[in-house]
Amino acid sequence: MEIGLVGKPNVGKSTLFNALTLASVPVAPYPFTTIEPNRGPSFVRFPCPHRELGHACVPGNAGCDAGTRTLPVVLVDVAGLVPGAHEGKGLGNQFLDDLRAADGFLHVVDGSGATDAQGVLGAPGSHDPREEIQFLEEELTRWVAGILDRQWDRQVRGLELSGGKVEGFVEERLTGLSIPLPSIQAALRQVPLDLAHPSHWTPGDRLLLARVLLRVAKPRRVVANKADQAPGPLVEALRADASLPPLSFASAEMELTLRRASKGGLVRYSPGDPSFSIPDPGRLTAGQRNALESIRRFLSVWGTTGVQEALEGLVFQGLHRIVVFPVEDETKWTDGRGRVLPDAFLVPQGTTARQLAYRVHTDLGEGFIRAVDGRTHRALAADHILQPGDIVRIVSRK
Repeated sequence: MEIGLVGKPNVGKSTLFNALTLASVPVAPYPFTTIEPNRGPSFVRFPCPHRELGHACVPGNAGCDAGTRTLPVVLVDVAGLVPGAHEGKGLGNQFLDDLRAADGFLHVVDGSGATDAQGVLGAPGSHDPREEIQFLEEELTRWVAGILDRQWDRQVRGLELSGGKVEGFVEERLTGLSIPLPSIQAALRQVPLDLAHPSHWTPGDRLLLARVLLRVAKPRRVVANKADQAPGPLVEALRADASLPPLSFASAEMELTLRRASKGGLVRYSPGDPSFSIPDPGRLTAGQRNALESIRRFLSVWGTTGVQEALEGLVFQGLHRIVVFPVEDETKWTDGRGRVLPDAFLVPQGTTARQLAYRVHTDLGEGFIRAVDGRTHRALAADHILQPGDIVRIVSRK
């Protein structure tokens, strides 16, 4: 799974990327610090079922930290987007091309309202973050609509003459964007278009289709970064606006500070936790103590730094992913080597037992006989829909 970090320049995208990956990409208070896309591994969390057994798991493809499974995702931090990017302004064309493979977007905005449309710093509250949220959706929509528009009239007439299906035609045109056919079909059901005569569609119709396609196929979650600097009225205005995408308030800088301090042994902190501890206060400098005290005050108000919450909100709520655990022994929850719960898979909601078998190995899917629930030991049919946290043995022909 690949998540794109998007937003205008100088809102903290690279700081958020560093916090989520513990990388060290350049961060600076001027636009276009990021030119080439940065890629790095991060993770989402899920409770590990090994606690039900009373003894530890042996992680394979996904780590386990004190009973919390960490499942890998890939983050892509791209160049900042400015208005007119779909026309090539700023680093727009490069920005948009770097997003083609993303499954969804974390849209980072300056929650303090201190940067203008070009990413130039000003005073907190001098700009409305809601304008950032609206213009990015518009840029992405026009980018997709522009791909649909290329030679539309000429090619769609051929489709009508051949009697082809419009959903397949749209899928072919958007192949490079990794938008699957079911998402296209879902979007077409939501837009009032004449599916039998796509030659009648206006540019406005295609723009509307592009907007709905993005919402269905590439969901977005807004990260109102720099929440520690945000004026109260601005926070309340963002919270009250029901027209906005799902939103998390965050401080990427504080999360990055905590993760680096934890890595250095200065604090005990797990990403997403509501607090941290200091095992040896004597090791801290005065500056470090002041910084950590500021973070502690922030956590007492907001509950978390918001960073891990934002990523997991996009993956689990926006992209509708669940976690399942395939095993070879449904009674001991082990694989063929005796390892307890070695693997955890992040799969789409609605995944069936047979689809999980294919995910584990093609041969298991092709030889599928049945699955077995690791908790109830009941047989599961091929079309049985898996639930979050399921432990499943696949029975297959050899």
